[in-house]
Amino acid sequence: MSLALDTWPTTVQKNLTATLHYLKRGAEKPTRYVDAPPAGVPQWNGIDDPRDVAIADARGREGEFTLDRNGFALVRAPSQVHDFYSDDEVRRTYYPEVERLLRTELGASRVFVFDHTVRNAAFSGGREPSRRVHNDHTVNSAPRRVRDHLGADAPALLEGRFGIVNVWRPIRGPVQDSPLALCDARTFSDDDLIASDLVYAHLRGETSSVEYKPGHRWYYFSDMQPDEALLIRIHDSADDGRARLSFHTSFDNPLAKGAPPRESIEVRSLVFF
Repeated sequence: MSLALDTWPTTVQKNLTATLHYLKRGAEKPTRYVDAPPAGVPQWNGIDDPRDVAIADARGREGEFTLDRNGFALVRAPSQVHDFYSDDEVRRTYYPEVERLLRTELGASRVFVFDHTVRNAAFSGGREPSRRVHNDHTVNSAPRRVRDHLGADAPALLEGRFGIVNVWRPIRGPVQDSPLALCDARTFSDDDLIASDLVYAHLRGETSSVEYKPGHRWYYFSDMQPDEALLIRIHDSADDGRARLSFHTSFDNPLAKGAPPRESIEVRSLVFF
């Protein structure tokens, strides 16, 4: 259960400028191979487009940001998980916590958590923070997720409003290395998105890369703690004026050189209304 917004502490804003990695449009569809690609095929054929952008610290303004208006929101949501590196404990304890959180915050009638990612570059073989501006799905791959995970229930569920929401949380705080930047949904359009293939050994998925536009407005929440969680709208089928998605990326924080490597967990969920 999240706590009231008036519990946010007063903090000094840490606005900054950092390099974000967009993608240039090319003649070929951007494709990334998670494992070894076929002979003669590059692991990734995207054209990197690094841009220095202003990222505003949203501390002190937490209550202004909502999923429907901006595509993301910060909530205070303590967890009972003792060890986020335990896959069993995350599935047994954290998945139900996320389901309850999204039912409460979104008013969802049904929530299905389908996977999670733990990131800690300090661990041998650990997942590093992503430095690419992206959204995890596209308008095509989002409903495919429902069909993949919910089988016979999918046709009826897809007739109503559904979405995908990520819940991102620090494992240790404060987060200073590689914080998460989020783009305000009011400042971009679907034309800025570039459908990109993500190829696994037995599966080809589709995500959204992003073309740079000077009107994009970026925010982050400085010094996030483990009792805080970011809700990120990845997809919403409603086409009624509310934000249908946001995109995000980690960035090299110029105000925190030498900070300990970020530790975080991101849970991905299907939500139905």
